[in-house]
Amino acid sequence: MKGVVLAGGSGTRLKPLTELFNKHLLPVGRFPMIHYPLFKMKEAGIADVIVVTGPSAVGKFAEYLGSGARYGIRLAFCVQDEPGGIAQALASAEPFVAPEDRLLVLLGDNLFEDNLEPYVRSFAEGKNKAFVFLKKVRDPRRYGVPSFGADGRIAAVEEKPVRPRSDYGVTGIYLYDRSVFDVIRSIRPSERGELEITDVNNRYAERGELGHAFLRGWWTDAGTPESWLKANLRVMGKRR
Repeated sequence: MKGVVLAGGSGTRLKPLTELFNKHLLPVGRFPMIHYPLFKMKEAGIADVIVVTGPSAVGKFAEYLGSGARYGIRLAFCVQDEPGGIAQALASAEPFVAPEDRLLVLLGDNLFEDNLEPYVRSFAEGKNKAFVFLKKVRDPRRYGVPSFGADGRIAAVEEKPVRPRSDYGVTGIYLYDRSVFDVIRSIRPSERGELEITDVNNRYAERGELGHAFLRGWWTDAGTPESWLKANLRVMGKRR
């Protein structure tokens, strides 16, 4: 099992802070944001982690994180030349992934409480080719929203729906086998010109190969000023 942390993007919603820093280097509690997905990788038992980021940030990440030895992991860095969607960022990590590898993929601005180790172990031993984590959210219209079939499995995921079919959002926590790179090659850019991870997950859902679980603890993405503040309060033990 390898880990992939996606830490690129332009951080538009956090400007002007992100005109100075990649958002994953902004502080959350005592540490830069990038610290937390790496901690979750180690907690899940994953030792080899690839950090995908943009060309202007890769040097800063390498300077701060080094080889990963002080965190008890081994790090590699991969450059996404231009922002082109989550799926495109994931695709750039393909050269680092062996044929037998499975992947835990974390969006670097997703902070959460749950320990993923039991899910990682189960996925490594199971038959699902893809797996997503869901969280009940106040406004599902902001997220990819799953609908469920009669068998309880995810039938489809709709991105930012006007009329959500459930109260759950798909978080930025994913498990895939190596077939994900073939799936990414099979999709086309969306209307906004990006390769969407929702399209990838829908390919697996269509085949009945997409598993899911519900996060029990807190979760937030720290991509807006409000959610960044919430993340800081959470990791410092101050509920909001």
